[in-house]
Amino acid sequence: MSVETTSLESMGRELGNAIAESPEYERFEEARQAVEDDDEAQEKIEEFEQLRQEFMMARQTGQASQDSMREVQRAQEQLHRLPVMSEYLEAKSELEGRLEAINMAISEPLSVDFGGEAGGCCQD
Repeated sequence: MSVETTSLESMGRELGNAIAESPEYERFEEARQAVEDDDEAQEKIEEFEQLRQEFMMARQTGQASQDSMREVQRAQEQLHRLPVMSEYLEAKSELEGRLEAINMAISEPLSVDFGGEAGGCCQD
């Protein structure tokens, strides 16, 4: 492995560590853990996921209805109204914004969207 490659990998690890120590990431992790620890949130997540799965299966067989879609939407709205989930979604959005800014900073000197295309092959 060349010195340049080792240096780039080292910088990548440093970037990863810096992101993990950022206020946005720390807030996200705390909010994620709070959702995992909240029984009501977990119950609402399970309910939403079950309804969503049922709707997706019904849609594949042509059995989906507007009522079932509204039921899924209502379950999602109830889930998102929980304070713990609202905090999680806000923290997630902030982290995503920060990561997008980092992606743009990395991608700027390159001719490729680092986060979006660097791993892909032959994208137009």
